[in-house]
Amino acid sequence: MIAGIDVGSSNVTTLIVSVTPEDRRPKIIGVAVNPSRGIKKGQVVNIEEAMNSIVKSVEAAERMAGYSLSKALISLSGPLLSSQNSKGIVAVAQPNEEITSLDVDRVVEAARAVSLPSTREIIHVIPRGFTVDGQEGIKDPVGMSGVRLEVETHLVSGASTAIKNLTRCVTEVGADIQDLVVSSLASAQAVLTETEKELGVVLVDIGGGTTDVAIFVEGSPYYLSVIPVGANKVTDDLAIGTRLSLDSAEKLKIALSKKEKKMTLPTEDERGRGKKKKDELDLRKIGILEGPKTVSKKTLIEGIIRPRLNEIFTLVGGEIKQSRSQGLVPAGVVLTGGGALTAGVVESAKRILNLPVRIGRPERTTGLVEEVDSPEFATGVGLAFYGLKEGRQDSSSLNLGRLGKKFSGLPVIGVADRVANLVKSFLP
Repeated sequence: MIAGIDVGSSNVTTLIVSVTPEDRRPKIIGVAVNPSRGIKKGQVVNIEEAMNSIVKSVEAAERMAGYSLSKALISLSGPLLSSQNSKGIVAVAQPNEEITSLDVDRVVEAARAVSLPSTREIIHVIPRGFTVDGQEGIKDPVGMSGVRLEVETHLVSGASTAIKNLTRCVTEVGADIQDLVVSSLASAQAVLTETEKELGVVLVDIGGGTTDVAIFVEGSPYYLSVIPVGANKVTDDLAIGTRLSLDSAEKLKIALSKKEKKMTLPTEDERGRGKKKKDELDLRKIGILEGPKTVSKKTLIEGIIRPRLNEIFTLVGGEIKQSRSQGLVPAGVVLTGGGALTAGVVESAKRILNLPVRIGRPERTTGLVEEVDSPEFATGVGLAFYGLKEGRQDSSSLNLGRLGKKFSGLPVIGVADRVANLVKSFLP
């Protein structure tokens, strides 16, 4: 069982998945979404309210799955996150023999040794590539021969107080925190393909209070940032422009985002009236009883929503420019998160960023697939993939690289057979 809790500014989403040993694909057995309170721009601003929101979401998911959580992966966002690239160099412990996973651990730990303020702590140390005796571009050096081992890593750090506040809210649920995962990295696990990561791609996760940007180059994270502007600003603009309440403006935004079903072509007599009716949206039909009876879709989309989207993507373009990766992302931009459903978002992104744009939805899952077939569940599903990936690494930690040190006195031929026979002796 793997559980992920996506603590967002608008909603707290809990996913519980089971993993079968046959295909190793997450099977979704529990999903719950609860409006978040006490969380603003990805950070906890009220402990009690945030705690209650997380508890309600977790309990609903547990009821659906029929399973009580013992541990969970938690998403982490907010403008106080920052990232940087760092290098580490070590001498191989046994130069005449193979590089072991212990050498890899040592060089990654050396890259981790960067100067950070006491108020910040490292969340992720992600190896981007290894260099063995000057040979670059190595993804996994274990088993290779060499004397000098180098690594380039991507470090992600966050504010210690923000992390402590979030962990305190989650521990009240009664579950242990398996890991903290930056939201954009989790979403990337669910919506990006390996080809896109290798070519170079920009992931833009538009949440309620923040927009997370993650740039991947040559298959690894290259740059991460969080913009403190999200889709809630679109709702605020609609509320001001139409003089509606925030709840009604949210309903209006969702109604504008839905695609209309294809209709038959109108007759000659109906074309004039039909064109006008097509542009009008009846607020009574979507449950809004206040304000005007009808509004113009074109006016709302082009006059209110598009300027705010242009502002968000201008900020995203600034982050891409700051990362110096303009020519390194031929795969374009992948939009995800609840804000990716906003009307006109793809057109606005293409116009401002001048890159190919697509909407990213969670893929490669089984079980309750229809329940999570939306960009807003990208982070939750990505947490499950992240937990699955970490589980694979843990299960493969006892590899022949480490066995080589323990069985250094034995001949290389036959070691694997002896280990296999040892395992078989414990089987019924």
